[in-house]
Amino acid sequence: MMDKEKILSQIKHGLIVSCQSEPPEPLAREDMLTAMAEAAIMGGAVGIRANLPHNIAAMRQRIQVPIIGIYKEVYPHYEVFITPTLKEARAVIQSGCEILAFDATSRKRPHGQSLTEMVKTLRAESDVLLMADISTREEGLRAADLGFDLIGSTLSGYTDYTLNRNKMGLPDYELILTLVNELGSDVPVIAEGRIWTPEQAVKALESGAFAVVVGTAITRPWAITERFTQALRRYRR
Repeated sequence: MMDKEKILSQIKHGLIVSCQSEPPEPLAREDMLTAMAEAAIMGGAVGIRANLPHNIAAMRQRIQVPIIGIYKEVYPHYEVFITPTLKEARAVIQSGCEILAFDATSRKRPHGQSLTEMVKTLRAESDVLLMADISTREEGLRAADLGFDLIGSTLSGYTDYTLNRNKMGLPDYELILTLVNELGSDVPVIAEGRIWTPEQAVKALESGAFAVVVGTAITRPWAITERFTQALRRYRR
């Protein structure tokens, strides 16, 4: 039986590190990702966000902090790919995570499954905590109404109707603050997306975020290197 309050207390005001990697990235192996998660915890991470059941299961055997599990799966003709259907959701739950995250935007889901249907079914089948990855205020409020345990700003700037929020490459503090003000303490708001520095993470907490998720800036060496090489490129002539 999941102890919701215990899990939330473990991650409150802390750093959750997203340990993900996809081919052809060299780190896209469960042993490498598990080691990455252990390194993040050594540095003080209070939780891990991980993709794919086999990676989550491998981490579960080695780490004790809460895991936010997802399953990225692309379906032709659908934009939703973060745990898009009940099939992926069930596989993630079986892998041993405490929190299941999935796309809770207003976009159409594969197989005609609705967000309401997914939440209702998963609540009946499991006591795992549910986290809504959203991109707008309206989606966040709807997720709260549907009974999600946590709401993340994960997809702000990554849906076709929020691309303008990604132009400056900054976290969506406005969305975080808006949801915190409207939801109060009813549903914890998790800051996620485009957080590159400790200062930005602090600002997210100051905006009212319950916890902060950082991925690429910590766990994707190729992307971190690319930022440096792009900055130096004009000197290579």
